[in-house]
Amino acid sequence: MEAYAGPLDPASHAYRGRTPRNEVMFGPPGHVYVYFTYGMHFCMNLVCGPDGTSMAVLLRAGEIIEGEDVARARRPRSTVRDLARGPARLCQALGVAREQNGLDVCVPGGPMTVRRGEPADPALIRNGPRTGVNGAKEVPWRFWIEGDRTVSPYRPHVPRQRKKITAEG
Repeated sequence: MEAYAGPLDPASHAYRGRTPRNEVMFGPPGHVYVYFTYGMHFCMNLVCGPDGTSMAVLLRAGEIIEGEDVARARRPRSTVRDLARGPARLCQALGVAREQNGLDVCVPGGPMTVRRGEPADPALIRNGPRTGVNGAKEVPWRFWIEGDRTVSPYRPHVPRQRKKITAEG
């Protein structure tokens, strides 16, 4: 997962304030913020700050522990390891799309529910730079469990290189 601090964080969708797209991020906590990215993928965040503060965590990966046949139907060419490895793959495997934006994930038996799992061994919890975020080295808000095979790999932000145009072509 990766943490985003709303108006204090240039990488947050809420950095420039409330919009129809990011409204859910402003609370209350316990709701899912689903957004479409790069014109092809859905990603989801869990809103976690006090009402009105726009803090959330991006869910970067997960392990399918129930309904693997359904997840495989949604991602038929995927290996077990990669079924929900990465934020877009996670949403595909779980069938998350725009319609889930704003759902309260704390309601037992609701259409989407976050359940308490087994706590991770604190000695295995790591943190580092967020993936693909310019200036991420200064904000190590990406968290993962060391050795978890479903964790998507860290990819440093690489600025695009613009081609120099010369008179010769």
